[in-house]
Amino acid sequence: MFVLPGLWVLAVVLWELLSPLGTQFIELLAATPAIACAGTGRRQCVLLGGACALLALVPPGASGRAAVSGRIGTCGAVLAVVAASYLISGRTRRLTGELERAREVAITAQTVLLRPLPPRLDGIALASRHVSAGEGALVGGDLYDALGTRYGVRVLMGDVRGHGLPALGTAAALLGSFRDAAHDEARLPDVLRRLERALHRHLYERDQRQPAGAGGDRSDAEEFATVLLLEVRAEGEVVALNCGHPWPHRLSGDPDGDPARGPGPAVLAPGDPLPPLGVFPLPAELSPLPLTRLLPGDVLVLHTDGVEDARDATGAFFPLAGALAEAARGAPPALATLVARVQAALLRHTGGPVTDDFALLALRNDRGPGPPAASRPPRALVAGP
Repeated sequence: MFVLPGLWVLAVVLWELLSPLGTQFIELLAATPAIACAGTGRRQCVLLGGACALLALVPPGASGRAAVSGRIGTCGAVLAVVAASYLISGRTRRLTGELERAREVAITAQTVLLRPLPPRLDGIALASRHVSAGEGALVGGDLYDALGTRYGVRVLMGDVRGHGLPALGTAAALLGSFRDAAHDEARLPDVLRRLERALHRHLYERDQRQPAGAGGDRSDAEEFATVLLLEVRAEGEVVALNCGHPWPHRLSGDPDGDPARGPGPAVLAPGDPLPPLGVFPLPAELSPLPLTRLLPGDVLVLHTDGVEDARDATGAFFPLAGALAEAARGAPPALATLVARVQAALLRHTGGPVTDDFALLALRNDRGPGPPAASRPPRALVAGP
């Protein structure tokens, strides 16, 4: 891009000198500043391209083919294009700077919404990966979080209807409610009811903000979210509440120690899930289902439906169980490496951009002897300095 204006000047001069027809091509030098502006967008390159074009207009002695008047006209055209390109280049640089600042703000806001998880939380190792199908979006309709509370490590994995930027508002409402309710509510069903109320409140307020006559039917009639709530308790017991979300996979940390657990990944499905949030009201009575007991080294892999629904060019679905088995083959990899291998396998399977958001979240029991941090009551907050 930097040398393109100079190459253009050289090509025009050689064409002018070597043309056997005696045709004048010197007027094409007026395009040099515009080429510099389009190539790099820098004012210095525009000025340098204009200077090269003006120098090329100097008559090469008696052998010059163009008339003096024609060269003077071309010189004026070069100066005019230099002035226009100089102004355009400045405006382009300002707009590019504003776009970069807006992109930084958007990245920061989306990172706050779907904040990175800590590598370890109360003896539970964590790793996550997320890809948004929306152009320009880092996050979308998929959401996840994990919090260490006095009741254990509580984990949320969810999927809002839609993907990309339009689903951000609903995802933000659910995540904000979970981050409060996980600490405040002693019972996992009460956390789920808080999420349901937050979803309905968000949809109602969004509809109230819409201009009158902008839409027909209420949009919340078709809005829903699948949610999987987990609670990892002190001794590794995991209980779950599932509202229409895919069940997780378990990878045994010691497959040789318990033949019943099997050497490969196993889907944990202790019962039928509830309907997604927003489709029907939650039942009056909710009881968490015992999911599994995480022994030291065991891994739980949570995911959204964008993982299992990903297809290749032939329409075949992504084999998640096979990808997990392949990623965990050999020496036990680091948790982040395991998740990264599964993501890479999924992207290879699709062979291009994904058509739906997908998220992966892996948990591993790294708790050693002694009571885990989640079983200890939190310290009281004391006001004052």
